[in-house]
Amino acid sequence: MRDFVILGLTGPSGSGKSTFCKYLKDCGFACVDADAIARQALKPGSSCVFQLKAAFGDDIADSSGNVNRSLLASRAFSSKEGTQLLNDITHPWVFLRSLKLIKQLAENGERLIVFDAPVLFESNSDVMCDFIASVIADRQTRLERIMKRDNISEELACRRFDAQQQDSFYISKSDFVVDGAGDEFYLKKTALEIKETLNKSLSLKGGG
Repeated sequence: MRDFVILGLTGPSGSGKSTFCKYLKDCGFACVDADAIARQALKPGSSCVFQLKAAFGDDIADSSGNVNRSLLASRAFSSKEGTQLLNDITHPWVFLRSLKLIKQLAENGERLIVFDAPVLFESNSDVMCDFIASVIADRQTRLERIMKRDNISEELACRRFDAQQQDSFYISKSDFVVDGAGDEFYLKKTALEIKETLNKSLSLKGGG
């Protein structure tokens, strides 16, 4: 029986997941960031880059192998089929490296680990999590955030949204649902409540 708990953290683009993850880290969670790991998959020479070029066009990378992330995103996230293809290429790579990092954190004594993964369910990574927290927000809030963050048009932002899962999908699969449009007090309070629940879980199974 392991003496640590993994919280899977997910949610649609622009929901405020990254912001909420910071509050979790502030109250003691160690974090494994799937997006950060995925960025390593795009480094020149990576096997993922060769597969992505074959799937989305040679021009997504320059002659040195550097990936144009904006171009890749515009092609991959413009349809559910494109998003699925991107996931099929990158998920196995990210999953194995995430497991390695989680193991290292556990061996170093971390007992509360958050696995921050936008495509947690789509990659089937939820199977390694003890609890799931999904961050959702109303469409207008998400739209404004995405347009500002990625400097894209409303049309492109909407196309990304349409290629993603609906809120009901996340709600039905989660132990915790967080309103990403909430204020700082709400987000801090919710992070602490989740921490308390997970600590109780550890105590019940003999980890506390």
